[in-house]
Amino acid sequence: MINQQKITSLLGLAQKAGKIASGELAVEKAIKSGQAKLVIIATDCSAATKKNYRDMATYYHVELYEEFSKEELGACIGKVYRAALAVIDAGFSTALKKLLNNE
Repeated sequence: MINQQKITSLLGLAQKAGKIASGELAVEKAIKSGQAKLVIIATDCSAATKKNYRDMATYYHVELYEEFSKEELGACIGKVYRAALAVIDAGFSTALKKLLNNE
């Protein structure tokens, strides 16, 4: 079991620091511009959306995690539903990867 509380607060901090791109266009732009260090997609987004992000992440060599529902993902950063978000800071992404890989 991953420590969701820690991940949630870390994502909140990253959002406050302006180190998160959320929303379809912003995430896509962050990945394609090489800014995205880590991408998290919602477990309940559509298969097409998941495939789109997976393909993009693979092509641009960005680690991708499937975690939280759209509602939870949005709540982590104080917004409404979010299908995906990109972390654009090396420090935050390193800390998040440690937590996400400690399943």
